[in-house]
Amino acid sequence: QVQLVESGGGLVQAGGSLRLSCAASGRTFRRYAMGWFRQAPGKEREFVAAITWSGGMTYYADSVKGRFTISRDNAKNTVYLQIDSLKPEDTAVYYCAAGSRLYSSNVDDYDYWGQGTQVTVSS
Repeated sequence: QVQLVESGGGLVQAGGSLRLSCAASGRTFRRYAMGWFRQAPGKEREFVAAITWSGGMTYYADSVKGRFTISRDNAKNTVYLQIDSLKPEDTAVYYCAAGSRLYSSNVDDYDYWGQGTQVTVSS
């Protein structure tokens, strides 16, 4: 069982930075691949980034490569998403997710989800 709680969202000017955190509970945290997704109003939930449970491999959507960095600290049961050079197009609710697969960019392959944290980028 895994429970996820996101934090770190807020209102930021274009070009600014945020670090999102996802606190996970449960002894099985290290056995899950972790992903970040985002969803803007009226849009489908889209893949942002993923990291294997060992932290050895990371994956990014083309739209965020070079600006977003996913990492995890298993000792702290926490996954991070460092977001730099924010654009208004990044405005969305960001969700942390956990899945049993090695890696997936498909929302259906994740078993646990947080409630989301709002990121709003002003121009």
